[in-house]
Amino acid sequence: MRIRRALVSVHDKTGVVELAKALVGFGVEILSTGGTAKLLRESGVTVRDVAEVTGFPEMMDGRVKTLHPKIHGGILARRDVPEHLAALDTHGIPPIDLVVVALYPFERTVAKPGVTLAEAIEQIDVGGPTMIRAAAKNHASVAVVTDPSQYAGVLDELKATGGSLVDATRARLAQEAFRRTAQYDAAIAAWLRSAQAAQAPKAPEEFPHPLRLEAERALLLKYGENPHQSAAFYRLAGGPAIGLAAMKPLHGPELGYNNLLDFSAALGLLLEFDEPAAVVIKHTNPCGAALGTGVGAAMEKAKASDPVSIYGGIVGVNRTLDMAVVRALAGIFVEILFAPAYEPDALEELARTKKKCRVFEVPCDRRALPGRLEEYRSVLGGLLAQGADLADLDPAALKVVTKRQPTPAERHALRFAWRVGKHAKSNAIVLTTVDQVVGVGAGQMNRVDSARLAVMRAREVGLPTEGTVCASDAFFPFRDGLDVVAKAGVTAVIQPGGSVRDEDVIAAADEHGMAMLFTGLRHFRH
Repeated sequence: MRIRRALVSVHDKTGVVELAKALVGFGVEILSTGGTAKLLRESGVTVRDVAEVTGFPEMMDGRVKTLHPKIHGGILARRDVPEHLAALDTHGIPPIDLVVVALYPFERTVAKPGVTLAEAIEQIDVGGPTMIRAAAKNHASVAVVTDPSQYAGVLDELKATGGSLVDATRARLAQEAFRRTAQYDAAIAAWLRSAQAAQAPKAPEEFPHPLRLEAERALLLKYGENPHQSAAFYRLAGGPAIGLAAMKPLHGPELGYNNLLDFSAALGLLLEFDEPAAVVIKHTNPCGAALGTGVGAAMEKAKASDPVSIYGGIVGVNRTLDMAVVRALAGIFVEILFAPAYEPDALEELARTKKKCRVFEVPCDRRALPGRLEEYRSVLGGLLAQGADLADLDPAALKVVTKRQPTPAERHALRFAWRVGKHAKSNAIVLTTVDQVVGVGAGQMNRVDSARLAVMRAREVGLPTEGTVCASDAFFPFRDGLDVVAKAGVTAVIQPGGSVRDEDVIAAADEHGMAMLFTGLRHFRH
């Protein structure tokens, strides 16, 4: 089908002048609006204003420009129906063969910190999606282009055919157009829902019916969990770029599926801490975590938590990464290293000495997270959704259940242990000092085995367990797990409580002279 008339109205002006000039070269008449028409004229392209076609000026701050029968009739008229063609002739409606529309940047607008509802609303395009959908519906007669990345392919085909686009091309462009409007609408719906949730956190419908997710493919990954599986990373549309969606690669080879799972786990743990901190994750479990006067000191202690398992792990710090961190990691292979910023000499040294390490810059400030996040996980035949576990300890809700009160130092250590334990796979037992992980037992089928593993791992790497504290992600169902950590020298325990055998466990703690806090809050992680 030959292109004789094109309507061009784009917010993103990238490449539009070159496109319009090429179209004019094929004898195409250009209709346009507002800023696009102004730019094209200034660039020497002959343009006919949409307002001239409709007989109505643009109005209401540009909200009404193309919403008119003389535009949509020209797009929707079927060229194979004589009555449609007669209607075009009777009403003086020029047929439009090509629609080029790049929508208002709603997604980019709402990704900015502090965007207001009014600012977001004004970036909801109405006329653009309407034209796109009309052209896509009538793709038997009309081609629709929705992104500057499509310009080159369209122009190549026009050159090859002398000004025409074949049926298959119009059908493909229509499919991409509907995908774009679906993505756009999903982004708007998601943002409005999050804005409503921020104003009314206890809204009755936390999970919509039906659930429609829209995401953009950000990366094709090296492979999935195993080399025979393909994989990709998608960024969810409709909100600010947070977490891995905000990561900026600085150095290293391509990513794999497992890399990103571990990266997410490491970032989640690191976001628990306001103090200078370093974390090490292996197979989504914390094998090292520590606080320090600076991230270099924290890194030394996190490495010491498990100097064996750090090999091939994911390492993150929550302050500018400096040479002290680089020195702490000298001679150690890590898959990913991330921080909110880098000292130039540290980044240069990493590029020189860790060629196989993937180095990322990513925000590490918990305050940048929204008040509520959803997590999604696929299961066989379906999808699970839940609110992310962002809950923190409420000091007022902590209950001392033993005869002995924890000392101030033990309370501080218990808070640290609890934050780390929240990010270990259940059943999870974590032993720590006031600022360093000493041993972790995670992912076991019973809690006493997790307790044994935590003690064993500490002793294998030469870290003393005497005088440490213990966090359990869920209640102790029996006293056996508590007896294991007490024998190892643990002096205080933090756990949710709620077992039918709580009294037995409390009695065991009293026998050992331990202090125990109940949180009333569980942190299962499956």
